[in-house]
Amino acid sequence: MFSRRSLLRNALLAQPRVLDREDAIVDAMLATHLGEYDYPGDAVPSANWPFVAPGVWGPNNALSPKFTAEAAGVIAAAPKPPILWVRGAGDRIVSDASITDMGTLGPTGVIPNYPGAEVYPPQPMVAQIRHMLDAYAAVGGTCEEVVIDGAGHMPFLEQPKDFNEAFHDHLRSSE
Repeated sequence: MFSRRSLLRNALLAQPRVLDREDAIVDAMLATHLGEYDYPGDAVPSANWPFVAPGVWGPNNALSPKFTAEAAGVIAAAPKPPILWVRGAGDRIVSDASITDMGTLGPTGVIPNYPGAEVYPPQPMVAQIRHMLDAYAAVGGTCEEVVIDGAGHMPFLEQPKDFNEAFHDHLRSSE
């Protein structure tokens, strides 16, 4: 079992290390409300591998295909605000080979009885997000993707100078 510090250092950061203010970051992680109505959310039984499916509560379920058909609403939005997508180059969570994706974990044997990619393919998250942003741009929206080297899932903590520069440039350009 991972400790919170180990999770922070080894899964969320691009390179395992101790961040400035690590105690405060871990305290904030420990303050996360956990449960079926909070993080990660609830699940319902499924006859299909991995034998659970998204429920209706929690932030992880909000990202499931069960609910994200509403992405079409983002593409059709009017007016179209500019979108900034800042991500860490070393993000292992939002990734085309995410360490939290059952379709990525299944072939490794971490999750037993994987039925194969033809039944449960890995989800290329970066490619999927980029596809949606390209569709948004194709109908008149503007999007900027900023990839920050030396950052994982939390570029705002790992590379705050680079993150703040991109974020504040975006705010200034959106005035």
